Amino acid sequence: MASRNTELSKTYDPAPLEGKWYQWWLDHNLFDAKIDPEKKAFSIVLPPPNVTGALHMGHAYDHTFQDILARYKRARGYSVLWLPGTDHAGIATQNVVERRLAKEGMSRCDLGRDAFVRRTWEWKEEYRNRIVDQMKSLGDSCDWKRERFTMDEGLSQAVRTVFCRLYEKGLIYKGKYIVNWCPRCHTALSDIEVEHSEAMGHMYYVRYYFKDSDEYIMIATTRPETIIADVAVAVHPGDEAHAYAIGREVIVPMTGGRLVDGKMSGGRAVPVIADRMVDPAFGTGFVKITPAHDPNDFQVGRTHGLEPIQVIDEDGHMINMTEAAREMEGMPVAEARVKSVEIMQDEGVLEKIEELPHQVGHCYRCGTTVEPYLSEQWFVKVAPLAERGVAESKAGHMRWIPPQWDKTYYQWMDGVRDWCISRQLWWGHRIPAWTCGDCGHIVVAEHDPECCPKCGSKRLKQDEDVLDTWFSSALWPFSTMGWPEKTEELKYFYPTSVMVTGFDIIFFWVSRMIMMGLEFMDEVPFRDIFIHALVRDERGRKMSKSLGNGIDPIDMITLYGADALRFTVAALTVQGRDILLGPAKIENYKRFINKIWNASRFALMSLGDEDHEGQPNPQHMRLHDRWILERLRRLDDVVTQDIDGYFIGEAARELYEFMWGDFCDWYIELSKPALYGDEGPERQETTKRVLLCVFKDALRLLHPFIPFVTEELWHAFAFGEKPMELESWPDAAAYAVDQASVAEMDELQEFIRSIRNLRAEAGLPPSRNVQRIVLRGPDQAFEPVLEANLDLIKLSAKVDAVEVVAADAPKPRLALSSIVKAGQVFLPVGDLLDPKAEVERLQKELKQVEANLARSEKKLSSESFVAKAPEDVVETERQRADESKSRRVRILENIASLSEE
Repeated sequence: MASRNTELSKTYDPAPLEGKWYQWWLDHNLFDAKIDPEKKAFSIVLPPPNVTGALHMGHAYDHTFQDILARYKRARGYSVLWLPGTDHAGIATQNVVERRLAKEGMSRCDLGRDAFVRRTWEWKEEYRNRIVDQMKSLGDSCDWKRERFTMDEGLSQAVRTVFCRLYEKGLIYKGKYIVNWCPRCHTALSDIEVEHSEAMGHMYYVRYYFKDSDEYIMIATTRPETIIADVAVAVHPGDEAHAYAIGREVIVPMTGGRLVDGKMSGGRAVPVIADRMVDPAFGTGFVKITPAHDPNDFQVGRTHGLEPIQVIDEDGHMINMTEAAREMEGMPVAEARVKSVEIMQDEGVLEKIEELPHQVGHCYRCGTTVEPYLSEQWFVKVAPLAERGVAESKAGHMRWIPPQWDKTYYQWMDGVRDWCISRQLWWGHRIPAWTCGDCGHIVVAEHDPECCPKCGSKRLKQDEDVLDTWFSSALWPFSTMGWPEKTEELKYFYPTSVMVTGFDIIFFWVSRMIMMGLEFMDEVPFRDIFIHALVRDERGRKMSKSLGNGIDPIDMITLYGADALRFTVAALTVQGRDILLGPAKIENYKRFINKIWNASRFALMSLGDEDHEGQPNPQHMRLHDRWILERLRRLDDVVTQDIDGYFIGEAARELYEFMWGDFCDWYIELSKPALYGDEGPERQETTKRVLLCVFKDALRLLHPFIPFVTEELWHAFAFGEKPMELESWPDAAAYAVDQASVAEMDELQEFIRSIRNLRAEAGLPPSRNVQRIVLRGPDQAFEPVLEANLDLIKLSAKVDAVEVVAADAPKPRLALSSIVKAGQVFLPVGDLLDPKAEVERLQKELKQVEANLARSEKKLSSESFVAKAPEDVVETERQRADESKSRRVRILENIASLSEE
């Protein structure tokens, strides 16, 4: 046996341990995935962080969860693949590189496309290295030899293959449609990439006069600057009140029409049409049709053969203005809106303006207001792909955790629109489509074509656009394993076991991975989908740069260590609830790890170098020995079940309660007489073996959560020379079931705690012994427990004697008391304090307790507080109220007891 490290340092310092052990794991190829037919496979593909900067706390949470699963499964004997990588993040990365260029006084256009792309690859290398270092600092046990990047050679080939096959099946097409356009980023955005927020705007009521008439209809619009692009006015065919207008023509404002003697003459006339798209309840029932600048209007325009007029360019400026609106030419949209109102007021067609809250779309990357924009783009027909994903999920081939997220997925897939996949960027996967300069034929090919297959011309020009970042990310579960080749990795590790991600990208990413996995692998990409909530600050606010409330995980690792950060986010996890995180919580869990460290130092010094391996002798075990082993047996079982069920938070909290409460606070204290007292060599050896049993199992259970410190302690105890994850996972069946020990120990602990509480109420210093405690009316089952453990009660509660009296015996005079399961406990205080002074103190305390109770009850009686405050805040207030009520009862009892003559 290797010797134990009995000289473990007094202070737990995480920094040197973490660097040492991570390198040791790499040196031992611990994270390398191996195809082993004798083992079950467990695989996760890491949601690839964007190469735009640093990891944030959301990544720390996400990665910790996955790492716990990976380390746990290795210990359970699985062959584990946790495949890492990074995402090229097209629009986001291009934006940050452009900002860096701007600081140098350049633009991407100054560099040119090829030079700009080279510059972006340099950025990628720099920040990829930074991100990987951060992941290693956190303890991510990824197979770094399989690391991928969404634009590396293999994945780029997979992207081209998928594009071509979908195009061949008619599932990818090119067409002129209304898209969401970011004037700042100069690119199209999918619907899900537009973030909506409510803003106060205006509804403008405008008269559209019938041609050569003094009659008019009224339309209501929030976009008066686009009126010049109107090509029709529509009403619902069932709207009898407005049917009279159908088939007539009205004059579009700001197109040259003039009111002369109350009649409108001149200007551009457009028809009034009937279409079921119109909501008769909206506005006035008449709707302006502007196909170039509204997606619904675009569909109406196609139905009725209306030619669109475009008046906003790709920069968000006005174009193609009429003579009447020439001042608006070149204006930004917001300015043009104001000017259009002035022009219509001058024309006499503006009826009124009303304030109106409405939803405004913004680019999810730069925050610019998004414009509906008519342009030629590439699209994926989503509906045929989405249908199978929904069917597979409903058939139980994928499991959503928590289960309610499947409904969110189904809702998003119901009536899903075609996916705009082209982006007007330079950084990304160039669309593999070429247009022939001679015959106009479009060539879509996996490899660059040499000539046009239709006319033989070599004048081919590749499409300038790149693919949406999510297109390549959608292939991540199988492209990273070598697809389109039929690799051994795909056979063994696909489908992956679980996808761990946030709810905010179920549509962006999860749904698209499901589509592509089923289309190209004919299987779902993952068996389980664990959807975690957000990490928020301690006040429940989303962490953001604007609020300045973000927490840098690397700063927290520097201050408290990676293990403390990992255990914090794990312990705070509750399925379906956001995490409220702050440095104070991380510091608290560092104290927990410090507690484990100090307990290990105590045990190592107590054990020495002698061999104490083997099972403890049951004949020499006392109640607390049997109890801690039964608690350990239950812990082995419950932690295993919790991790298997993705109840990571519950598992962490069970470990915390066991190590801090059961083991450190109780067992270690109760073991000291056997280790250092006069209980004899058999008791000493038995206690040492129990200590070793507990540490051996507990360290293995803790290892997936806090791998660095547990690896250090594992080797300090000389439990083995291999990495911990190569040791077998604890088995609850190794211990005999001993339910009675838990019931007996619960009663004993309650009795000792009641004595400690009475001592505290009496204001006795911890070092001072009390002469006696009286236990009145103990149940028969507890008497032998009391008798067998009297020495431990005296030691733990600082009591010289415990007097047992019958249930009908008179209670001691001038005594504080409490009720426990074992009976009624009395602490006579006549010789310990001044009863009158104590009553006065208790009366003051009673006033404070009642004031606290009144505050809590006032809050809890407020419907607004209960409905709007975070759930944990409300629960904390309820606990305060309950504690205040219990304390009030105790104080009144003690006042009554001390007031007796």
